[in-house]
Amino acid sequence: MVSALGIQLGVVGAYLVVALAVGLLAYRLTSRDAEDYYLAGRSIGTVVLLFTTFATLLSAFTFFGGPDLAYRAGPEWILVMGVMDGVLFAILWYVVGYKQWLVGRAHGYVTLGEMLGDRFGSTRLRALVAGISLFWLFPYVMLQQMGAGEAIVGLTNGMVPYWAGAAGITVFMIAYVVIAGLRGVAWTDTLQGLFMLGVVWLAVGWVATAAGGPTALSNALATNEPEFLALGGGLYSPQFIISSAVTIAFGVAMFPQINQRFFVAKSSAVLKRSFALWPVLVVLLFVPAFILGTWAAGLGVTVPEGANVLPVLLNEYTPVWFAALVIAGAMAAMMSSSDSMLLSGSSYFTRDLYRPFVNPDASEAREAWLARIGVALFATLTFVASLFRPGTLVSVGDTAFGGFAQMALPVIVALYWAKTTRTGMFAGILGSQAFYLAHVFVPAIEVGSVTLFGATYLTWDYALWGMALSALLTVGVSAMTAAAPEENQSRFTDGLRAD
Repeated sequence: MVSALGIQLGVVGAYLVVALAVGLLAYRLTSRDAEDYYLAGRSIGTVVLLFTTFATLLSAFTFFGGPDLAYRAGPEWILVMGVMDGVLFAILWYVVGYKQWLVGRAHGYVTLGEMLGDRFGSTRLRALVAGISLFWLFPYVMLQQMGAGEAIVGLTNGMVPYWAGAAGITVFMIAYVVIAGLRGVAWTDTLQGLFMLGVVWLAVGWVATAAGGPTALSNALATNEPEFLALGGGLYSPQFIISSAVTIAFGVAMFPQINQRFFVAKSSAVLKRSFALWPVLVVLLFVPAFILGTWAAGLGVTVPEGANVLPVLLNEYTPVWFAALVIAGAMAAMMSSSDSMLLSGSSYFTRDLYRPFVNPDASEAREAWLARIGVALFATLTFVASLFRPGTLVSVGDTAFGGFAQMALPVIVALYWAKTTRTGMFAGILGSQAFYLAHVFVPAIEVGSVTLFGATYLTWDYALWGMALSALLTVGVSAMTAAAPEENQSRFTDGLRAD
């Protein structure tokens, strides 16, 4: 008889093999130039664009961090990620994404730094954007490896150690990205997105049936965690909800793997259909994932140290093979984020750092192979960092979201205000990053009745204040400085057309 451990690892392993096979097929259809490797030749249609963005964004933060937070503090996280961010990001998809698509198609840009560097005539600005993006990308890739390690611990009841799960996903995502490029990533993301939606709703139905139905689950929640049935209070203050929703949505728009998706649509109609459907897709995943975490609290499920609530709940209320299938879906989420992060990160390194500063005449073939080496090195470093487990999945993810969010308003100002200057961009980006980094790494200091470097000011998260500072500095300094001769103020306005 096959052991439970054998079934669990077999189901997860079989999924990985299928995903790798899709990548190999995509490799056969991918040309060897950089634009096809990074952007799939700007030929992505509505369904694939929607699901590749969906699967890329919804990661270990979604499948494990979110349910864990719902397990500890209640289901209102749905308001942040499932409702507010679904709508906010769809709006930003239009405000930032549509304008970037127009500009990118007109001038052939591959990265955000390339676009801004050309507009402001500055390789240093291009390098700054790439460097900051890679810096904040590091903890988010690490988050996926942490999630994989914790998932394997929870699924196998500790029989497979944390490091093995983190190492396994690292090896897979290196192999996959090196082989497939964005075309393969996009195809697999579509498969994974459909897979995730299907299994998480099956999990809701299975757990509800095994636990006695929705009424029994509601009664258990009312008995064991009655405060979960009331809105507000505790962690979920209005300021927390709004701050989290805003920083996550604006941060997501600057994520390299998301921001590059703004360049890949084959038409404006594809882009517009995608952001219109986005909120529906987000709600369809977040609601069941967070409900499962909430039900686990009501059912009194005990989560071992170092594990996540989702695999533990499924092990108790569903068959071994089904629990493994859902965890395979969660692994799919983590791989979808990781492969796209690594691919985008490699393009930022090669296009915005290596080519401008090291070898301007590098061939596209050399660039593509250097990108593959960069993927392996970056993933290995994040794996090593993940072994130290510097925080919870939610805390690590939230820090990365906030770091990226600091760049969003300067980028939006640059896209829409022709009088934005290079000096203003440097001031806005550097000033807000310095403010945010100080609050991440410097301990809080009490000065009389005032707390410096604390988590909030006037009850609002410091990340929001950093964003406000970025806009103020970008606009204010631009208004007081003149554009340099090499700045091209019409780059984002002239010659743009929808189709």
